[in-house]
Amino acid sequence: MSLLQEEREIILSNEYVDSFDFAEVAEFVSNASKELFISHHFARKNKMLVQPRGGFPTYQQQFALYEYFVDANVDVLPLTIDSNTRLNDYATAKKMLRLSEENDMDMLNGYPLVTHGYRTTRKMITHFDKPVSLRHGTPDARLLIETAIASGIFEIEGGPITYLLPYSKNFPLDKAFLYWKYVERVCANYSQLNEPINRESFGPLTATLVPPSITIVIQLLEMLLSLEEGVKSFSVSFAQQGSMNQDIVTGAVLKKLARHYAGEIDCGDAAINLVYHQWMGAFPTNQDYADQLINLSTVIAAMVGADKIITKTRQEATGIPTKEANAKTVADTQYCLRILNGLPNVVDEEEEEMLTLQVTAIMEAVFNDPADTLWRKVFNCIKNGIIDVPFSPHIINQNEMITIRDAGKNIRIIERGNVPIPDRCYEYDKSRCDLSKDTTSIVNDIIHDIGIMQ
Repeated sequence: MSLLQEEREIILSNEYVDSFDFAEVAEFVSNASKELFISHHFARKNKMLVQPRGGFPTYQQQFALYEYFVDANVDVLPLTIDSNTRLNDYATAKKMLRLSEENDMDMLNGYPLVTHGYRTTRKMITHFDKPVSLRHGTPDARLLIETAIASGIFEIEGGPITYLLPYSKNFPLDKAFLYWKYVERVCANYSQLNEPINRESFGPLTATLVPPSITIVIQLLEMLLSLEEGVKSFSVSFAQQGSMNQDIVTGAVLKKLARHYAGEIDCGDAAINLVYHQWMGAFPTNQDYADQLINLSTVIAAMVGADKIITKTRQEATGIPTKEANAKTVADTQYCLRILNGLPNVVDEEEEEMLTLQVTAIMEAVFNDPADTLWRKVFNCIKNGIIDVPFSPHIINQNEMITIRDAGKNIRIIERGNVPIPDRCYEYDKSRCDLSKDTTSIVNDIIHDIGIMQ
């Protein structure tokens, strides 16, 4: 028995998990409908796929949500996991699910997949026969992804950096790297049985003034960590940043460098997709403005040439959206894409050059770290501030980089900290900003920039 299989059997012997039948699950994946694999849909390249968010505690609610989504012409169904399961607190998830069912009241903020189990959840997923994407935010997702794949969920979002630095304060980063290495290996193993399991990185990070260079570097590194374990289908992603021009440049550089670095590790045969998130920052409370913002995001996704767009709703500012609001966004986004039918993609060459220089300089610094494996190099670079995510709550993150918007709403680096931004790029960014103001005024500008869409 391999070391991986030994570890899998230990993890799946958890008291909150129904007995796990490895042979039966392997047979299910081998014979699963191609329609369940998002990698199969990406390969067709017919259109940009539309995927909402959404997860409710009970099976009946989740089933009803999917019915609404299918009626709205959804391409990819979401399964958003509750926060107790995300934190591996399966006992509380189980108790809260029971209370939700008994009182007809949501006591969880998502679907407790581990508690429901794969046998139950698989019935729902195979019924709809559409690809499902697992959305969670879990540093240790080993048990969760085993349950997900056994259920028929063949896209797994997240990674050791993107699901840690934006969400966690003190979960050990080195452990997260090792737990996600397990996830990659399990996904790679199952990918040999049918179409590839698709892995997707979470590009928005903190969704708060993150400069494109940091977003792209983290996307590339999570992609490389995944591909080196044998994953054959990977999605890099980023979110609307507030400047249409900067988004178009970011998409172009991310696509170009993803292909380049995949080739550098002899993984040029892997399918690499681009995903665009509609605005992830603070949403306008005015629902008409929210609709306009969602439509604008869709236009930008078309200009970026995204393979998939992840939608928001007009209720984003007020709480967990209803199934009706979620379905409305899907229908509106599909309509918008249909009338756009693709758009010209004119990339600002100077901005593209500057962004490419920033990303390659940081990547070079990561590769030059003396550690013996890529994950250790990345770990050291986060610890040393070579990779620095603005507004991350995690204690390992340096939080020395300072960013602000220029007059064109582009995110600019005005304090680079330890991030090896080339001098030429650093001066270029600062020259675009009015830095003659006093510190209080600049801080007020940053606060304004965080709430730019409200």
